[in-house]
Amino acid sequence: MASGSKFKLKVITPDREFFEGDVDMVEFNTMEGEVGIYKGHIPISLFVSPGVLTITADGESKNAALHAGFAEVLPDSVTILAEIVEWPEEIDVSRAENAKERAETRIRDVLEGTDIARAELALRRATTRIDVAK
Repeated sequence: MASGSKFKLKVITPDREFFEGDVDMVEFNTMEGEVGIYKGHIPISLFVSPGVLTITADGESKNAALHAGFAEVLPDSVTILAEIVEWPEEIDVSRAENAKERAETRIRDVLEGTDIARAELALRRATTRIDVAK
């Protein structure tokens, strides 16, 4: 891509600045579905939902597990305020697989007082971690 097609991406969690740099494109899940953002996008605010964050710069893409948060999209920048975001090497796959099994059990064996929405969210987070780590 031409050098003028880059925009600033900043991904921040309560614990750290996860990523800051010039990128060609960023993709992530929102409450409305998956979005891909390029430079010049119309201004918009989005709710982030669990899924894969793909950052593309200079012909290379990097994936991370992105959980709930908010995104502010401007023509020359995107800022994502995330609850949790993890590079593949930061993910404990065994822990994620155990969390996936617990969530599947809660969904399958619905007991009185089970919060299905919370169990489904836990399942999506665990599945995202496993997918990104592999």
